[in-house]
Amino acid sequence: MHTLQYATSLQRLRGTRGKRRALCLEAAPRPPTLSLLEKAEPVPGPAPAPTEAPGGSGEALASTTEEEGGSPSPKGSSSAAPDGSGASDDPIGLFVMRPQDGEVTAGGSITFSARVAGASLLKPPTVKWFKGKWVDLSSKVGQHLQLHNSYDRTSKVYLFELHITDAQTTFAGGYRCEVSTKDKFDSCNFSLTVHEAVGPGDLDLRSAFRRTSLAGSGRRISDSHEDAGTLDFSSLLKKRDSFRNLRDPRLEAPAEEDVWEILRQASPSEYERIAFQHGITDLRGMLKRLKGMKRDEKKSTAFQKKLEPAYQVSKGHKIRLTVELADPDAEVKWLKNGQEIQMSGSKYIFESVGAKRTLTISQCSLADDAAYQCVVGGEKCSTELFVKEPPVLITRPLEDQLVMVGQRVEFECEVSEEGAQVKWLKDGVELTREETFKYRFKKDGQRHHLIINEATLEDAGHYALRTSGGQALAELIVQEKKLEVYQSIADLTVGAKDQAVFKCEVSDENVRGVWLKNGKELVPDSRVKVSHIGRVHKLTIDDVTPADEADYSFVPEGFACNLSAKLHFMEVKIDFVPRQEPPKIHLDCPGRKPDTIVVVAGNKLRLDVPISGDPAPTVIWQKTLTQKNKVPAGPSLDAPGEDAGDSDEWVFDKKLLCETEGRVRVETTKDRSIFTVEGAEKEDEGVYVVTVKNPVGEDQVNLTVKVIDVPDPPAAPKISNVGEDSCTVQWEPPAYDGGQPVLGYILERKKKKSFRWMRLNFDLLRELSHEARRMIEGVVYEMRVYAVNAIGMSRPSPASQPFMPIGPPSEPTHLAVEDVSDTTVSLKWRPPERVGAGGLDGYSVEYCREGCSEWAAALEGLTERTSLLVKDLPTGARLLFRVRAHNMAGPGAPIATKEPVTVQEILQRPRLQVPRHLRQTIQRKVGEPVNLLIPFQGKPRPQVTWTKEGQPLAGEEVSIRNSPTDTILFIRAARRAHSGTYEVMLRIENMEDKATLVLQVVDKPSPPQDIRVTEAWGFNAVLEWKPPQDDGNTEILGYTVQKADKKTMEWFTVLEHYRRTHCVVSELIVGNGYYFRVFSHNTVGPSDNAATTKEPVFIPRPGITYEPPNYKALDFSEAPSFTRPLVNRSVIAGYNATLCCAVRGSPKPKVSWFKNGLDLGEDARFRMFSKQGVLTLEIRKTCPFDGGVYVCRATNLQGEAQCECRLEVRVPQ
Repeated sequence: MHTLQYATSLQRLRGTRGKRRALCLEAAPRPPTLSLLEKAEPVPGPAPAPTEAPGGSGEALASTTEEEGGSPSPKGSSSAAPDGSGASDDPIGLFVMRPQDGEVTAGGSITFSARVAGASLLKPPTVKWFKGKWVDLSSKVGQHLQLHNSYDRTSKVYLFELHITDAQTTFAGGYRCEVSTKDKFDSCNFSLTVHEAVGPGDLDLRSAFRRTSLAGSGRRISDSHEDAGTLDFSSLLKKRDSFRNLRDPRLEAPAEEDVWEILRQASPSEYERIAFQHGITDLRGMLKRLKGMKRDEKKSTAFQKKLEPAYQVSKGHKIRLTVELADPDAEVKWLKNGQEIQMSGSKYIFESVGAKRTLTISQCSLADDAAYQCVVGGEKCSTELFVKEPPVLITRPLEDQLVMVGQRVEFECEVSEEGAQVKWLKDGVELTREETFKYRFKKDGQRHHLIINEATLEDAGHYALRTSGGQALAELIVQEKKLEVYQSIADLTVGAKDQAVFKCEVSDENVRGVWLKNGKELVPDSRVKVSHIGRVHKLTIDDVTPADEADYSFVPEGFACNLSAKLHFMEVKIDFVPRQEPPKIHLDCPGRKPDTIVVVAGNKLRLDVPISGDPAPTVIWQKTLTQKNKVPAGPSLDAPGEDAGDSDEWVFDKKLLCETEGRVRVETTKDRSIFTVEGAEKEDEGVYVVTVKNPVGEDQVNLTVKVIDVPDPPAAPKISNVGEDSCTVQWEPPAYDGGQPVLGYILERKKKKSFRWMRLNFDLLRELSHEARRMIEGVVYEMRVYAVNAIGMSRPSPASQPFMPIGPPSEPTHLAVEDVSDTTVSLKWRPPERVGAGGLDGYSVEYCREGCSEWAAALEGLTERTSLLVKDLPTGARLLFRVRAHNMAGPGAPIATKEPVTVQEILQRPRLQVPRHLRQTIQRKVGEPVNLLIPFQGKPRPQVTWTKEGQPLAGEEVSIRNSPTDTILFIRAARRAHSGTYEVMLRIENMEDKATLVLQVVDKPSPPQDIRVTEAWGFNAVLEWKPPQDDGNTEILGYTVQKADKKTMEWFTVLEHYRRTHCVVSELIVGNGYYFRVFSHNTVGPSDNAATTKEPVFIPRPGITYEPPNYKALDFSEAPSFTRPLVNRSVIAGYNATLCCAVRGSPKPKVSWFKNGLDLGEDARFRMFSKQGVLTLEIRKTCPFDGGVYVCRATNLQGEAQCECRLEVRVPQ
């Protein structure tokens, strides 16, 4: 058990990021829930060679050994049964049996199997095998690795196998199997352990300590890759004698110094194995000693500067990895996750400048997040690159949806980046795939979808999509499914060979239904046709026969609803009459009294009038037209023999209908006359007169036709009473109700920037107003309304004016009384804590007397400030004040003063509060402004008086500004005359307070006076001068003495900040003449002019002639040569670039810079420096045109030399 704890500690100490390993060397960590499917490791002793276990093709290779007692060893691998019973069930994923962990001896073979259910798949799934994190094994198929797949039609299971032969130790590590279909994905991790081959005399101590795993499960217990189970010390004690006989001298621990040398050179993953082999039990002490040894290791011989342990870069940016080598000519290799990086376009850029080697990675993506190594000879340095993703923004938000129970719901949202990781939440709780496939998530580029196949009432709520850069919110409303019948089927009476049409309209166009005849399902044929177009269901029976007379019903699927009607067959019987029979119209209700026939607009109107008469009568169809004025009714055009007489009623004109083709037509046969209107319209409504005539007589019938339709759309609704999440919608009835009373209204809403309307009610609204709720504050909405009558639903009304649900702000905070006088009260407060989406329009202030409930406004309108001076208040009154915040939604809750305020002045003694910086002498330069602000206290408002030197202030240059709380002395441009002592006095009745201010306006001093040279000897001269006449109204701080050679007249400073008015100037050159000048200084600065000597002072030569010794002249001249040449550079456009080199030569060479053969001496964009032989060319803000070949040329009398380099200016991508 102690060993397990040490192994776990070692695992935690290995590396900074255990998840990322070299692809071909180390293994990825395995989930602790995977079961074992392994190639067994043989126990020392006589054992059969490994053979492939018989069974299904999905079984792994296994070998069995027997203990001394003869029982089979459980250490051998056991593969799952072919039927998959040995695999753990996975109710969610695609796997029926997952690949399990395996062990194999070096040189042996092993097979990993995966089974996938194929009963519900339309085509075979796609399976990929990976080693580690990235290596796709399909590209490694060859001698040591094969991939097989098969399909069992009996069990409908796909079998995929990964077969490894002649296993090597480098094959050990983590593997992954991924299976994907059109809309599903699943993956499984497993690992392979490869043991070194053990000879007949070898003994693996770990196998003796290893206890077998649970029967049948093969689950690994230790986190280490080296252990296959817990340690069993009892088995070691039982086999003590056999261990002594089998111990090999090679297993004896070598000398101590050899052990530490092995550990120092080994990788951390080998520490545990070496400790077991050499008998080291104190693993903690071993690690501490090894850490100290590594600290004393020698410095790297290949690298002068290694890579940093880690780098971080934002996605889409570039990163530079730089090392510095000890040998500038050494070859360098760059590795990424153990694989060498090859030059590929502009993705990777390799740079070599002197001993520096740089790898530049452009346009970094998540695939570049890896471990990088720089290899030089046998040494390498490593680092890790972390790529940081930018925040993912929402470009198109979610939209609210309203569905019925059982309908499909799909939320769609678009983000700023493809493949971004997002989270779906419902009422703040994250949604996962494990919820019995209730929610399905789909990615399509930048679009993300949340799909609910069958919505229930529990699915209603607020759904959100959350990214790293924002959140989108939408509401889902689920209502019980309810079907409304807009138009029911009606009874029909038709004659033989006529057509019968039953039609109904329901609210859901996706509802299907069944037509029944006398309770039995009606089967369509060539004569009976059933159609479903949108919300309209129609049953058409052609050539009606007496057998068609029955009860017909329409039953919508999924609803307890039944629409019934009866078909009456009308059989016209004409009795035998003798010839010369007068004409007659055979109707159920003949006569002058009009019969009303109702038809739905858009349907076919067919008036079938049976007639009789001998000889065959003539049929005349007429439509009565109503006049707009009253005139006496005249005789009918069709009955000239009748006198209608005078009438006070409206006059009806009759329009003759005689067309036999077209939309309105008349067809007459021997026994009937048929009047047909295709697609009835509002204009077809009216009274139709049918007249039949023959020589024997005539007959006439009036038929009233009424065309009904859906209502006209209502006018745009009006929005009022807008609240935080609700509003009141009002509308007017439609101008035309379609000939049928309006049954109710349907209301819809949508977001202003959306195109999807969401229905707010399923039960018709009877009133002309509705309170809409469950809206999101701050979102702009629009409303529209439909009118519904018995025929159907009207077209939508125009959208209402856009509106935003907003709530009033909360009450202001910290209301306090700032000041009180005899007629005023000063109030102040802070803004409300919650303003809301409506913003803040201002504040209203009200007051009332104590004990009164009537509040009076303190000001008209609103104020945007958080303070107010309430004026014209009655003196001595006790008042309460309150403040409200207002926005578009109206006033918020008020905040009131806790206690009444007495309107009465409070006497306060006057007091000046002079700031500390004004209590000392105030200095200002000539021309500067003077602004002296002095706060004060006192009630009532004190009287302020300013004086200067005891006299009142006069003149326009000095202004005084007073306020209730402070006084200001302001001078726009100070002059020397403004200097002096100022006094300010406050007075309230007989109380006063004073303060004194000293203002000093200073200027530059004048130059010194009477400068002269009093004496000169040797190399020295004595100067004297007098102080300046004007010191600038401040102390003289010192003088500056300068000298100038008569020949050059170049002035050099001899003394600075010199306090005296005489000095000695030394180190003069014998035989030269000199001029001297002196500047005076004060706090403002030096004087504008200087006092200068009028005549030069000559330094005489001494009488002794000095003969210098003769020295042999040496020639130090040297032709120019570059000790450090120019180096090629690559820079980014927009940044400064610097080219440097070093030159030597005597005399000092003249340096010239050229670009592509052109001299750069006159170009202001290039700056050239030369310091101690180091030459520098600075190029300001480079651009692509600055690229080219630059040459530095050095020339003197001994010759010339030049060096060149190439500058590349890159434009950032």
